[in-house]
Amino acid sequence: MKALQSILFGVALREVVGSTDLNVNDIQIDSRKVSSDCVFVAIKGVQVDGHTFIQTAIEKGAKVIVCEYLPENIVDGVTYLVVENAQEAVAIMAHQFYSEPSTKLKLVGVTGTNGKTTVATLLFKLFSELGYKCGLISTVQNQIGSEIIPSTHTTPDAIQLNALLAKMVQENCTHVFMECSSHAIHQHRITGLQFVGGAFTNITHDHLDYHQTFEAYLEVKKSFFDHLPSSAFALSNLDDKNGANMLLDTKAKRVTYALHAPANYKGKILENQLTGLVMLVNDVEVHCRLIGTFNAYNFLAVYGIAIQLGENSEKVLIALSALTGAEGRFDYIISSTNIIGIVDYAHTPDALENVLTTIAKLRKGDEEVITVVGCGGDRDKTKRPIMAQVACDLSTKVFLTSDNPRSEDPNDILNDMEQGLTSAAKRKYIKIADRKEAIKAAIGIAKAGDIILVAGKGHEKYQEVKGVKTHFDDKEQLQNLFNEFAK
Repeated sequence: MKALQSILFGVALREVVGSTDLNVNDIQIDSRKVSSDCVFVAIKGVQVDGHTFIQTAIEKGAKVIVCEYLPENIVDGVTYLVVENAQEAVAIMAHQFYSEPSTKLKLVGVTGTNGKTTVATLLFKLFSELGYKCGLISTVQNQIGSEIIPSTHTTPDAIQLNALLAKMVQENCTHVFMECSSHAIHQHRITGLQFVGGAFTNITHDHLDYHQTFEAYLEVKKSFFDHLPSSAFALSNLDDKNGANMLLDTKAKRVTYALHAPANYKGKILENQLTGLVMLVNDVEVHCRLIGTFNAYNFLAVYGIAIQLGENSEKVLIALSALTGAEGRFDYIISSTNIIGIVDYAHTPDALENVLTTIAKLRKGDEEVITVVGCGGDRDKTKRPIMAQVACDLSTKVFLTSDNPRSEDPNDILNDMEQGLTSAAKRKYIKIADRKEAIKAAIGIAKAGDIILVAGKGHEKYQEVKGVKTHFDDKEQLQNLFNEFAK
């Protein structure tokens, strides 16, 4: 049980109806999870308004209601707290309820369009290798030491997030590395947390279905750095045209990394092969198992964060050189007939371009690049034709297919993708809505040495169609179909 007044510290209350002199045993934003003596916070979501479930929450035992406007029916014995922003309020309250777990950890947030998962995962692996017990909060999975906790969102909601951080404290973690998505920042899921540092990877076209404009998306990312304390560090990629902008208004210590611009952590690619990268990192030659220019940036970000956290440069570079990246990020297999299959999470035009550009640099001769790619349903439609054009521009042949159609008709998504393609691009692609059949068709036309890229889903183990998730693993499909063709 916690005193209600103790968890309201820092919450801006507009109106109080009832007593705040009571104890509560839980906080919930889902009325189905409400129990006796619980605080229910009514969140106005995109699809559902929690205010419509206030009465249900009270019937299930809620003693405190946090809301943005009072309901018509005020129940005796229930305390109503009116706030300006319920999402912000629940984040602050959750942090207090779970005894401010972020203050007992070295919490580092990673934000940007591409690279968040790889950077956070590499940091987790690196610091584990250096002898620390670490936590990871990422798109692929959440992890406490060796315990893996499946992930449903890039960043959990504020209550789940603070509960997870509290468990990490309980399990004696010292460092936690966390992806901070634009949705999480905008929806205040990370509000109230105390970060020792933050890193910016890059920003490109994504999530405009949610943020509406690129400027709004950019401003949300920047707000993460604006709110870092002076005791923290803010690390930014200066080769990104918005990298310097991220640091403009931060109170944190400003540090930078780049391959081209002058920066605190400077890299230079010497070799880029399927076996990995050879780089100069602040004039020290390093061999690593990561592939591609985009991973050179990820490597530099991880290195910079480690140094800012006080680690020894030589030990960091030695440990980093042996690490592999996150699952589903430039994840490759080679068939018995010497066809190279690459699975990557690239689901934005820029990420797809990065992967295909990297593949182009790995080609040694006239090998064909065959790309299988789709776009998710119920998401930003404006990037669909751009994704298709990028695939056609940088591939020999393209199979446009389903990603996660969700509630949309897969064929409608494919039609959106092919809209606006140049006449040259139209000669390169085939539409096959069934993803497995598209991968099979790609393998069917490939010969020894050719490279097949299956893009968009990466680490995901499912495909969502009409609200139903069925098992689907791109890498597994590739391997099974390679085996089938080898018979």
